[in-house]
Amino acid sequence: MDSDKQLRIVYMGTPDFAVEPLKAMLDEGFNVVGVVTMPDKPAGRGHRLLESPVKKFAKEHDLPLLQPAKLRDENFLIDLKTWDADLQVVVAFRMLPEVVWNMPRLGTLNLHASLLPEYRGAAPINWAIINGETRTGVTTFLLKHEIDTGNLLMQEAVEILPTDNVGSLHDKLMHVGSQVLVRTLNRLEAGDMTSIPQDESKAIKPAPKIFKDDCRVRWEQPGVHVVNFVRGLSPYPAAFADVLDDKGQQTTIKLLEVAYEKADQQLAPGTLDSDGKRYLRFAVTDGWVKVLEVQMAGKKAMRIEEFLRGTRLRSSI
Repeated sequence: MDSDKQLRIVYMGTPDFAVEPLKAMLDEGFNVVGVVTMPDKPAGRGHRLLESPVKKFAKEHDLPLLQPAKLRDENFLIDLKTWDADLQVVVAFRMLPEVVWNMPRLGTLNLHASLLPEYRGAAPINWAIINGETRTGVTTFLLKHEIDTGNLLMQEAVEILPTDNVGSLHDKLMHVGSQVLVRTLNRLEAGDMTSIPQDESKAIKPAPKIFKDDCRVRWEQPGVHVVNFVRGLSPYPAAFADVLDDKGQQTTIKLLEVAYEKADQQLAPGTLDSDGKRYLRFAVTDGWVKVLEVQMAGKKAMRIEEFLRGTRLRSSI
């Protein structure tokens, strides 16, 4: 491990995606003087407080920790300033006010899971797959007022395979991003990093936050679009469809894996077809979307054959 790293770095992050970059920084010998993450959140029926993945990692490595409820809180700002950071690194955290991101002398560096300026926003991995992209990547850049618009530092492209979903692509980008972040920090440490402005003419593909209502499948689309939509939301938050069971009761199913079957059929989009044993499919404008893996509320994910052994569906809604 290097011992000549002089930059004092504060790290800010919350979910699993932010753990691997922090680990890579420590493995490389960077001087992480403190970690900022979200407050513990109540979870489950007992509302037990749940620590973020970054907090758990920070505690395991005896890193000083702050968990502000509000980033403009005076006490938090005082504590943050006492760490005397040269640089802050943000990975999958939250929007920072200027009083925070402009505090260190070198500013604040962000790792983003797209090739900026494409897919600015909260859900870049989801939208890249939903839109049928075959490549995406990671970017390190410097924060400024407008979200994801600061000067670029380094980028690396990553191929999106036809078999990728959000889960698999998330993991690939997490590992590649960790290494790009380390290379960026090494160059900043050496003083040979220059930044370049983003090309605003290429900022045409946004990545807004995805809400529950955004996850409903629209069967009136071509089959390839539906497949990409499901891939872009699997395994979480998951695309869903409302159906009627054999008793006429409405239920919601999450679609985790589907496949497109080209066909010339005249049925209305969303029409359900199943033999009740081996296959379940929905009509789309240019054929069928066949369901391969599904999940119902409160139950485990199941391959379609297992699902059909215990569930009979009558029609879609």
